[in-house]
Amino acid sequence: MLFPLIMFAVFILYIINSMADAFCARREVPTEKQAKVFRVTNICLTILLTSTYVKLFFT
Repeated sequence: MLFPLIMFAVFILYIINSMADAFCARREVPTEKQAKVFRVTNICLTILLTSTYVKLFFT
C-alpha cells in the first residue's frame, strides 16, 4: 500500500508543478517570483499529501 501512495504523490507533484510552470509562463511572472510560487505550491502539496498518508494509515 505504501508504494502506490508514493507513486501517486510523485505523479501529483509532477502534474501540479507543470501546471504552475504553465501558469508562470502564461502570466509572465518574473523569474524572481517564480521560485516563491513553486515553493508555496510544493509546501502546500507536501502538507496535503502527508495528511492523506496519516489519514489512510493511522485512522
